[in-house]
Amino acid sequence: MDLVDQEENLRARLDELRQEHRDLDDAITALAQTPSPDQLALRRLKKRKLSLKDQITRIEDALYPDIIA
Repeated sequence: MDLVDQEENLRARLDELRQEHRDLDDAITALAQTPSPDQLALRRLKKRKLSLKDQITRIEDALYPDIIA
């Protein structure tokens, strides 16, 4: 696999992770607005969302490295 294919794969994975992150955000909002939200479920969703954010950051760092001038 060449560098272009790897970059395309990373970009596709980044899009998937961002979509899942948005979906989790919607799910968390909906669950939090219920009369008596399941706190354990909320914690699990928030933990998964944070994990996704970490993965997104790692991929973004790989795709867009900091260039120090």
